[in-house]
Amino acid sequence: MEELNMRIEDRPEQHYVAIKRTISMTDFPEIADKLPVVIGWLAGRGIAPASAPFFKYNSLEMPDRLEVEAGVPVASAVEGEGEIFAGVLPSGRYVVHTHHGHPDKLADATGKLLAQAAEQDLRWDLTERDGVEVWAARLEVYKTHPAEQPDWNKWETDLVFKLAG
Repeated sequence: MEELNMRIEDRPEQHYVAIKRTISMTDFPEIADKLPVVIGWLAGRGIAPASAPFFKYNSLEMPDRLEVEAGVPVASAVEGEGEIFAGVLPSGRYVVHTHHGHPDKLADATGKLLAQAAEQDLRWDLTERDGVEVWAARLEVYKTHPAEQPDWNKWETDLVFKLAG
């Protein structure tokens, strides 16, 4: 199997705002379409994003039931409103892999990342209950702005998964 270029980073806690949905993989556009809503909500309040937007996978029962957040980091705590809520990504050690290419290849990259981490005896900050994985922090961070780079094959996306301990 091809080795991924993954690294371990210590990350501080990160405030964010998001919208959450429980979806299936085929319904992913329902949550993906919420990123512009969150970004627009922040812009309407004069709040700049602290870094790139993300999808946070809270729980996974593949492929039919995923709880996913469309989130945007902010510099400090912000009070949510309506379906937009405030959250905090926990501090700790994270495995990070930068995927170069189309987002439809992220599932393959994720599988390789999980397998490579298992080979290295890395343990994720997750619990499993009745076949459902509940993650402390499992993110896809979209570093490429679609307006600046419309070619999805040239996008950069960080896979950022929290380690246990």
